[in-house]
Formats: sequence, structure tokens, C-alpha cells
Amino acid sequence: MMTALPLHQQQQFDFLLHTAVERYVERLTYRCSGVNAALQRLREDAESEGVRLTEFAQAVFRDFLLDNAAGAAFVLQAMAQSQAVEVPQQPTLEAQLQAMAIAAFARIMRSKTEETLEREAVFESQGQEHA
Repeated sequence: MMTALPLHQQQQFDFLLHTAVERYVERLTYRCSGVNAALQRLREDAESEGVRLTEFAQAVFRDFLLDNAAGAAFVLQAMAQSQAVEVPQQPTLEAQLQAMAIAAFARIMRSKTEETLEREAVFESQGQEHA
């Protein structure tokens, strides 16, 4: 992913994404009672009860103090080369930026979460074969 960020900010964004995915995988695996179920539920409906991807992304933005125009701009700048996201029209520019940033971040979180869960499912199945 090419960005317009200086290297130190790109490192911060990568840390943010890694941390968010790690926390989300842990939460999702627990709530769905396992890796395979978590992966299936995420793929079926990322906004369903117990999965709620966008809600989790919003919480990440709050936790990392990104729930403002500057935070949204940071995330959008880090993802500048990503495919555009459509969000409902918001009453202010700040709200519009935040909605776009959260939607874009949730999309990449979903992709990275699926990759992580797929990898964990393989390791889990290999572990059961050797048991």
C-alpha cells in the first residue's frame, strides 16, 4: 500500500492497523467460540450481532484519539491509494471525513482479519492432525 505519509507516520498507521486487527481477532474468536466460526460469521455479515466490524472500528478510532478531523485525515492519507468508499452524506465535513476514514479502515481491517483467521484455522487444523 503506497501512501503519502512520512515513514514515521506510516509506521504509526501500520501499528494501529496491526493492533486493531489483533484485538478484533481475539474478540471475534471469543464471541464466535472459535476461529472457523468467527471467519464464517465475518464473511456472512460483518455487521451482525457479535461481529459488528464498523462498531469496533469506531471504538478503535476513539481509543487511539482519531475520532476527529485530524485523525480521519491521518487514516485517509495513509490509505490514499486504496479504493474509494461510499458513505452516506454527513452534515459537516468533519463528520464526512470521519465516516470515510472509518469505512476505509473497517474494510482493510476486515481483509486483514480474514487473512489472520484463515492462517489461524490452518494452524489449528494442523495441530489437531498431530494430536
